[in-house]
Amino acid sequence: MAAPVSQPPVAARASTRLLPRSRGLGALPESAPASLRFSVGRRRRAARLEVKASGNVFGNHFQVATYGESHGGGVGCVISGCPPRIPLTEADMQVELDRRRPGQSRITTPRKETDTCKILSGTHEGMTTGTPIHVFVPNTDQRGGDYSEMAKAYRPSHADATYDFKYGVRAVQGGGRSSARETIGRVAAGALAKKILKLKSGVEIICLQILAFVSKVHQVVLPEDAVDFETVTMEQIESNIVRCPDPEYAEKMIAAIDKVRIRGDSIGGVVTCIARNVPRGIGSPVFDKLEAELAKAMLSLPASKGFEIGSGFAGTDFTGSEHNDEFYMDEAGNVRTRTNRSGGVQGGISNGEIIYFKVAFKPTATIGKKQNTVSREHQDVELLARGRHDPCVVPRAVPMVESMAALVLMDQLMAHIAQCEMFPLNFSLQEPIGMASSASELAPNLS
Repeated sequence: MAAPVSQPPVAARASTRLLPRSRGLGALPESAPASLRFSVGRRRRAARLEVKASGNVFGNHFQVATYGESHGGGVGCVISGCPPRIPLTEADMQVELDRRRPGQSRITTPRKETDTCKILSGTHEGMTTGTPIHVFVPNTDQRGGDYSEMAKAYRPSHADATYDFKYGVRAVQGGGRSSARETIGRVAAGALAKKILKLKSGVEIICLQILAFVSKVHQVVLPEDAVDFETVTMEQIESNIVRCPDPEYAEKMIAAIDKVRIRGDSIGGVVTCIARNVPRGIGSPVFDKLEAELAKAMLSLPASKGFEIGSGFAGTDFTGSEHNDEFYMDEAGNVRTRTNRSGGVQGGISNGEIIYFKVAFKPTATIGKKQNTVSREHQDVELLARGRHDPCVVPRAVPMVESMAALVLMDQLMAHIAQCEMFPLNFSLQEPIGMASSASELAPNLS
């Protein structure tokens, strides 16, 4: 008896008419489900095409998927790959979320949100279980009516038009998924990454520390030598509403933001980020260089427009003999560099020096001035946007930059341990990553 002939899924048989070849995949059915069989040529075997949602997951080993829209029911994240037995409560994440939340001062958006987080899975009795951690933050101060005009017209330099170009539909209120409110999930996950990095790097005085601060607002530029990367503290950064560690320049920056705020306009700026005590050897060659991963992370943030590490573009003004970081042996027998124009990364791999980089943020796209634009019906129109928006995003971007840096370093640390510490090290050249004997023992250091 002949064996029965297997049939393709019903969904794949539903449509046999093919799209014209000018559409790209010439043999793709006109009505394409998420998973289907298709022919790529008369004599070729059928292949399987799977369409998966993209752009919402960050990381390879320590993975973070964010979800939610600005004026939906809420936002949050799902963290996968977190090591088990890490002390974790909502309070750990709330500290960082409070730094990010709106309504902090007169120079931020007046939207009032407490951004109170709830851990829905992945912990038991205050410890991580190694399973996915679900963090949820409800939206409570929604004013969807403020966005009625944006339903009909595109805000200049915003994502309204491109979301329509890509999806043919969009969440209008607050910019939906393109809103900076999406970064709540990043900051919550970053708080956990910071905690793990601190645990892994050992005692307080030598722990891995990530700090970011505002170094430029519009034309107010903090001098390069005004901040000592070795000694600057979180307390100095958080001592004013613009998050600049220099009091004199902080006042100038606040004045610049106030000036445009009362006019209904906006300005941009720069956030500088440093990472101290990063272990040597983090990062990979070629495509997965540490600075490449950092650049991707930073340029994925809303309103970010530029990234440079170490000497950055200014390094082009030097000769090789002027720019090179000479090596020397310090008193403890460690290989160090006398200068750090490389920004703590050489060949895509950390060298043990302070990692430092800058992220440029554009002026907030939504402003309180009339602008010329185009409607969804493709008509030239004028738009006066309403809603509540930051006159300058950089003060609130500081914890976002720190969080993305922590996620990159956490992911790269896990990759390094998996590859390079699976077997005994070459101790004449390699250094083991500090071992934490017990997360509970180190918990007092994390307060």
